[in-house]
Amino acid sequence: MKKIKGPAIFLAQFAGDEEPFNSLDSIAKWASGLGYKGVQIPSWDGRLFDLAKASNSKDYCDEVKGTLKNYNLELTELSTHLQGQLVAVHPAYDVAFDGFAAENVRGNPKARQEWAVDQMMKAAAASNNLGLTAHATFSGALAWPYLYPWPQRPAGLVEEAFDELAKRWKPILDAFDSSGVDLCYEIHPGEDLHDGVTFEMFLERVKNHKRCNMLYDPSHFVLQHLNYLDHIDIYYDKLKMFHVKDAELNPTGKQGVYSGFQPWISRAGRFRSLGDGQVDFKSIFSKLSGYGFDGWAVLEWECCIKSPEQGAKEGATIIQDHIIDVTEKAFDDFADSGMDKETNKKILGIN
Repeated sequence: MKKIKGPAIFLAQFAGDEEPFNSLDSIAKWASGLGYKGVQIPSWDGRLFDLAKASNSKDYCDEVKGTLKNYNLELTELSTHLQGQLVAVHPAYDVAFDGFAAENVRGNPKARQEWAVDQMMKAAAASNNLGLTAHATFSGALAWPYLYPWPQRPAGLVEEAFDELAKRWKPILDAFDSSGVDLCYEIHPGEDLHDGVTFEMFLERVKNHKRCNMLYDPSHFVLQHLNYLDHIDIYYDKLKMFHVKDAELNPTGKQGVYSGFQPWISRAGRFRSLGDGQVDFKSIFSKLSGYGFDGWAVLEWECCIKSPEQGAKEGATIIQDHIIDVTEKAFDDFADSGMDKETNKKILGIN
């Protein structure tokens, strides 16, 4: 068995315009001071990272790693959640997602998609230059507005959407393959890849591409009332990244999974700071360790109650306490009889 690495922290929810969150150096010092050993960097945030430069310059990538090394940190992965979202956008979300893109392509869906694909290609090259083996992203969505089967969907609508999604992502997956990097889709409501079934629909259409993998985040399964432990048993060989994020689902007589259009604080299903929700992380870490997962355990903080600073501080300790020092010996070795093959045959009555 292999040991999970960590604790690490995803910097997207912490980056800001004020110290210590407005530069890679200062946020790295802050994260290290809390006990983190790795950071996952949002590639779209210019305060922390220059994706274009990283895709072209190994010297710049060495500078990034050097900055982190100054604080005894490693770079776990890059993230293109926002750019990946823009690879496939249903027209209903054009306005909502325009803000994710560069200003010069906003209001132009075709140009925006081309920009997003270019960003993904740059991310593949940057990950290679940084010596990374996995990358986090979203799939985007064409079929999501038709999730609930009312009004009745026209025959072939979902199939057409997934055919197109696969067509858009196949060249990107090939680029990541050339870079030696696994592309890990976060299985997430709002994306066409939001559960195991939809992931399989996509995987089949990209012809079981070996770089098509998952980012495992149990919080999104809690909110869907999906069994997140069974998910590990089914897809353990596709789980290449791990976000440690908590959540809770408390249905009432008034609301359930859909939560009645309420703000996060009033929803039946909501994300919580690590340790404050319902996710059974002890079982998750046990299962992942049992299957030999040796990637990073990366805190993703999202909570409508607790501050990010407190969440980050508590999260480092919680993750560290859950990481298992996997055994290299069997617990019952002391009782080994030392018998050989011939003795075994004798015991079994085999002549």
